[in-house]
Amino acid sequence: MVTFRALGPFEALSDGETLDLGGQRQQAVLARLLVAGGRAVPVSMLIDELWPGEPPAQALSTIQGYVSRLRRALEPNRAPREEAGVLVSAPPGYALRADVENVDSWHFEHLVKSDHEGPAVTLQRMETALALWRGPALAGFQELAWAQTEATRLDELRLLAVERRADAALRLGRTGPMIPDLEAHASAHPLREEAWRLLALALYRAGRQGDALGALRRAREALRDELGLDLGPTLQRLEQDILVQAEHLDAPGPAADALPGGPSAVSAPAGTAGAGAASGVAALRVLVADDQALVRTGLKVILDSEPGLDLVGEAENGEQAIALVQSVRPDVVLMDIQMPRLDGLAAARRILAAEAPPKVIMMTTFGTDENLYAALRAGVSGFVLKTSAPEQLIAAVRAAVAGDALLDPAVTTHLIAAFAGRRDPAAPEGLSDSDLDLIKLVARGFTNRQIAMTLAVPEQEVADEVTALLRGLGLVDRAQLVVLAYERGLVSPGSPGA
Repeated sequence: MVTFRALGPFEALSDGETLDLGGQRQQAVLARLLVAGGRAVPVSMLIDELWPGEPPAQALSTIQGYVSRLRRALEPNRAPREEAGVLVSAPPGYALRADVENVDSWHFEHLVKSDHEGPAVTLQRMETALALWRGPALAGFQELAWAQTEATRLDELRLLAVERRADAALRLGRTGPMIPDLEAHASAHPLREEAWRLLALALYRAGRQGDALGALRRAREALRDELGLDLGPTLQRLEQDILVQAEHLDAPGPAADALPGGPSAVSAPAGTAGAGAASGVAALRVLVADDQALVRTGLKVILDSEPGLDLVGEAENGEQAIALVQSVRPDVVLMDIQMPRLDGLAAARRILAAEAPPKVIMMTTFGTDENLYAALRAGVSGFVLKTSAPEQLIAAVRAAVAGDALLDPAVTTHLIAAFAGRRDPAAPEGLSDSDLDLIKLVARGFTNRQIAMTLAVPEQEVADEVTALLRGLGLVDRAQLVVLAYERGLVSPGSPGA
């Protein structure tokens, strides 16, 4: 049995072994037949599409030779006069015969276009469909018009699958896990209104009404800037519904159509009252350290209003913060960078040097604080402005606990400016070209999932490589990797995505 893969580098496999399909133009014959979906492609069309403009004089015999060699590769045990069963003659040309499940692009399209029975089945099938992708479709044939057209069509179906998966997950009440993927999806495709609808709805159901409205504002700006249009009727209605907290926007209860073979296991939507207790997940314990009582009060109000976060202590200076960390064992410390007696930076260093330390997020009043670089080098898991929106502070806490780091946009701008104009960039020793590529992608803000799609590798492989990089360079987290990239000139402010 031969399987064909076009959702990434083109290849054919038999019993798990990759077949030798010859040179690129010979492979293009097979790829073109695959794109036809089992229908016959006339030889004249093959010639025109493989040699656009000026085909060689012996194009017909060349095509026949390609087909003969491909048949031997695909069916090596076929008798000399036995009729081919895979790459078949179909006057006035040839056709590819294969089951839908044995061609990844055919199987993908079938899964996406088929009618599904309920969100649970849809979610399962979209996950299966998206898992078939290994990189850009028909990679290697981008210079051929027919391959470009097919790759564009398949990528459009992939975006549809991403949105159908998210919609099904939201219908099942699985809100929180979808937000990072939807954020990346909407940012990468800002003109897709369905992407913004799903992101705004997911944020709203996660208890992040301000972020939901912010997403719709970003959608409006993108549409106006690119097309001169306002939000479509669907997004306008959603915006009004969020403002009045319409009941129909609330997350559904446990789904009745769980996947076959198991009970309905749908988690309560994040951000609903009592979500942490109901799901058995302990609330995140947060300690606030700031010498201004007004700031501590404001942070207390923000934390008390966010389900799943508990304020477990307040400190007025760095020494109190260190003592409280030892006694209450918080998960996260929100630390003012400048405090009397012992400033926040020194306190953060001491806290992070202890065994199994909490995450530390530094706070400052000004984005140009001179201690920014030192704080990041110390290993803090975020740097935010006290004037940031509450949603930004909450996002920083959750990102830190998830093992990531969130830098306030104003802080990021200062960080980039601090390294602008550096000359004679020098990459750290002992790193391969692939290591440097990975560092640059991280520094440009790519998530592990986005890097995996870009490099056409499994997401877990990316996560493992990032972890190994951090360990090898003696760094704590991705924030320090960003600093290193700018410090060494690996990424500059003018770089795409920076």
